[in-house]
Order: sequence, then structure tokens, then C-alpha cells
Amino acid sequence: MARELITSWEGYQTAIDRLLFMACQKICIYDEDLGQLKLESSLRLPQIKRILRAGHKESLQIIVRNAERLHNQSPLLIKLLTDFSHLATAQQSPPNMAHLRDSMLIIDDKHALIRFERDLPRSKLLVDEIDELKPYLNRFSELSSAGGEPIRTSTLGL
Repeated sequence: MARELITSWEGYQTAIDRLLFMACQKICIYDEDLGQLKLESSLRLPQIKRILRAGHKESLQIIVRNAERLHNQSPLLIKLLTDFSHLATAQQSPPNMAHLRDSMLIIDDKHALIRFERDLPRSKLLVDEIDELKPYLNRFSELSSAGGEPIRTSTLGL
């Protein structure tokens, strides 16, 4: 069990890698636009694929407040969402949640990286802190249930 305060962008990036390497079954993400998470990097994308290939139900759940970056700058992640649509979901939160400024990366319901403000690296890293993680799991569930727009992974048209 460990808690760590992260105060730099470098520390934040290191914590993301650390958590993704620890993941075994499930990755839940709530973020502004996934920009700071850099999920398409050469270290992170294979870890996400590894989890999806394991085949657990709801292996990847993503909620973003703004899906524009995902649609326009994340073709590899969109491809993963398409190829593993039976295990992965992505949605844009409803407009009434646009004012929220935090971010969560939750791994296997027992590890997390919680960023308090979207423009700052100040974060809390939780490793094997199941009790402390419960409010964040509840919040993620509430955000997921709040509705919003599913992110389309294919282009509609003729």
C-alpha cells in the first residue's frame, strides 16, 4: 500500500507508465481530452492492448469531457476502440459536466492516479489503496451513468 503526491509533469508521466504496467484486467479513465495521458505512446499503447487481449469484460472505459482530440489526433486509440468494441467503451460526458477539472486513471479497481486540476500536474498516486479508492470508483461509476454521447469509432456516410 502506498500513497504518493506528484507535483511535476515528469512525475505524472512516470506514474502513468507505472500504473499501466501494473494493470491486469481493467483501465478506467476520466479526463479532459486524453492529451496529458499520451496513450498512443510506444510504451502505453502496448500496455492497453495487453489488457484488451486478456479479454476481461469492460477492460477499457474512457470518459472525456471533450472528444475532439480523440477523434482528430488519436487514430491508434480509435482503432483499438473499434477492434475491441466488445471490451472497450468511450463516451463524452454531458455538457453539464464541462466545468469539472479533474482527471482519474483507475487500474483494476485498486490503483489510481488522481489529478486535481487539468492544467496542473499536482496528483495523488494510490497503489493498493482499496479503501481510499472507493470514493473515486463511485465517482467514476456516477460519471459513466450520467449519460453523454458515445464516441463513434467509425465514420458514417456513403
